[in-house]
Amino acid sequence: MNTIQLECFVAVAEHLNFSRASEELKITQPAVSHQIQSLEEELGVKLFVRTSKSVTLTQEGFLFLPDAQLILKTALSARERLGTHEHFVSFDVGCHNQLELSLLPPALKAMSEDFPLLRPSVHLVPFPSIMGMIENRQIQAAFGIKGVKKRGRRKSSSLAFKELCPAPIACVCSPEHPLAKYESLTKSDLTGSIIVCSPRQIADEIFALQNEILVRLLPAERYFTENIETALTLVRAQMGYTLYPDVIPARQPDLRYIPITDIPPLSFGIWYRPDNDSPVLKKFLGAFR
Repeated sequence: MNTIQLECFVAVAEHLNFSRASEELKITQPAVSHQIQSLEEELGVKLFVRTSKSVTLTQEGFLFLPDAQLILKTALSARERLGTHEHFVSFDVGCHNQLELSLLPPALKAMSEDFPLLRPSVHLVPFPSIMGMIENRQIQAAFGIKGVKKRGRRKSSSLAFKELCPAPIACVCSPEHPLAKYESLTKSDLTGSIIVCSPRQIADEIFALQNEILVRLLPAERYFTENIETALTLVRAQMGYTLYPDVIPARQPDLRYIPITDIPPLSFGIWYRPDNDSPVLKKFLGAFR
């Protein structure tokens, strides 16, 4: 495996188009195809499904993408350090969406004051993948939800968790929505069309509640989206409401957040490895009070 193979793979994965990838990399399209094929042979898996009309990542390709990006980043950082003799300080943090990204600037600013050579990398990662990336040291920390412990549930992670705030599940709607007039709601109060997110983008507790509501709705009252950003776009268009943990610093000011009182609140915070004693991680955790 070499960096040329990985650069070709990442470029095709980002564009889902071999022609555009070849233009970006300034090599021929057959050369890109050859590098992808040799990488697939080395890994023993197919990374792309290719037809005459489209290119899509396989499940293996989707799982391999963050690894390839990390290897390339590490190689680039090494070249920079060797070339400039500077000792850059890397820090990799994971976020699920734009709402969590909005929490980062003050923390990164504080960190850069203590570590002038800080070179942060921010990764947008689906829910099922982010915990494994911390455990495998691909990222050092990630925002996330700590759900309600259920009897008999197997402990899924040996990671540490720093709670930043309680996060009640809220009905998120436009100020014009019929539910917007209420200060609190119960599950039975939720009426009208619902906008739901992919299970890859939400906590298990919200996914379960979505399904509980969907079964009693007509097909015309159901909207499906890939992520919370597109769900909130439909909310703003007054097509319905959505469900999401209410993290006050990440609220969208033009929307209403109404807590659902008969569901236990979740906990929003930062996941990290307890054996990571990096001063940069300590500064990051300390930046959130």
